[in-house]
Amino acid sequence: MQEKNFIMKKTLLLIALAIVFGCTAAVAQQKKGGASKNAVEQKVLGKHKLSLQWISWENFGTVTITKEKNGRLRCVGEQRSVENSDYLTIDGYITIVNEKHLKFEGNITLSVSHIQYGKPCVREGTFDFKSTQGRRYWRMQQMENPCDGCTDYVDIYFK
Repeated sequence: MQEKNFIMKKTLLLIALAIVFGCTAAVAQQKKGGASKNAVEQKVLGKHKLSLQWISWENFGTVTITKEKNGRLRCVGEQRSVENSDYLTIDGYITIVNEKHLKFEGNITLSVSHIQYGKPCVREGTFDFKSTQGRRYWRMQQMENPCDGCTDYVDIYFK
């Protein structure tokens, strides 16, 4: 009987230790993995500068990311040239992968006078925006323009 109680106590102690170490490991992994989801969401929400290099890296557009009632992150913005009719529009939804990687699902439209004779190039689908090499912006990774074969740098800047 005493031996049975000893084994039961030992088993409970091992279970308690496993729970404590498991929780500690999970917290350490979260800290190692970067900012919390809420902190990243606060970094993403709000008004950001937006640019396409063909339009300007000096006269930025803006993109606003808001949280809808259903929890989805809405992303709408544009950049318009001050010199001609060139423009970039972005309209869709953001999913946060982590603080350096956003997934955008929606439409990205650009019209640049020297690309596709100024006709709008509409991209529809899912696009990755990543911040790499210490940059202070997320850059769209699908850079090849499907309408003309040139390279587009669509950037959403940190606040």
